[in-house]
Amino acid sequence: MPYNRAIILACVRVTVFEFREVLRHRDFLLIDKPAGIGMHEENGAPGVVTLLRDATGLELYPVHRLDKMTSGLLLLARHPEANRVLSQGFAERRMKKQYLALSDRRPLKKQGMVKGDMKKGRGGSWMLTRTLDNPAVSRFDSVLVREGLRLFRIRPETGKTHQIRVALKSVSAPILGDERYGGSAADRGYLHAWRLSFEHDGELFDIALPPAEGALFLLPETRLAIDALAP
Repeated sequence: MPYNRAIILACVRVTVFEFREVLRHRDFLLIDKPAGIGMHEENGAPGVVTLLRDATGLELYPVHRLDKMTSGLLLLARHPEANRVLSQGFAERRMKKQYLALSDRRPLKKQGMVKGDMKKGRGGSWMLTRTLDNPAVSRFDSVLVREGLRLFRIRPETGKTHQIRVALKSVSAPILGDERYGGSAADRGYLHAWRLSFEHDGELFDIALPPAEGALFLLPETRLAIDALAP
């Protein structure tokens, strides 16, 4: 898939925005979101939604969100009715998502489930609590890539802010590059929206997209570990 390049003029700022269209449907656009770009305007810099609208000429509506550090599959509706239907699919947990993450720490457990309420902490961070009033739920498994580097596959069953990042921190395996939650410094935050499965208008979609950026994601042994993941 080739990259689309758009040069966006925003006040005196010139933003070069490269992205890949994964699928253009009459009702939605699915792209590979680059890491390091937020969803909306931040400190005067346009977010990915504005950049995509300017680059494609489409009136787009984000169906879900990805953190600034997260790359990968991002779904945007092309009109309000599609936004309503697709957003409802996420709200009702009919959209199945899988993420990939790398950590350089030894986890408390290599697979399992993390479940608990999310409580807002200081400076925009979140904490996992022991209560289960409206819990975040994440299932995960993992494989050793090489000594000191482990690949996690996470299946979130809910869509709470920073859910995956907090879940991996809770098992003592913070994501590489996620210094907010205790991860080691790296060239990027190593979290990627890898797979999205859903039904729309009678058609089944199951799209998997390996990460295209990040030196450790691109290691041959990491690629082999990703390819070996069962559906």
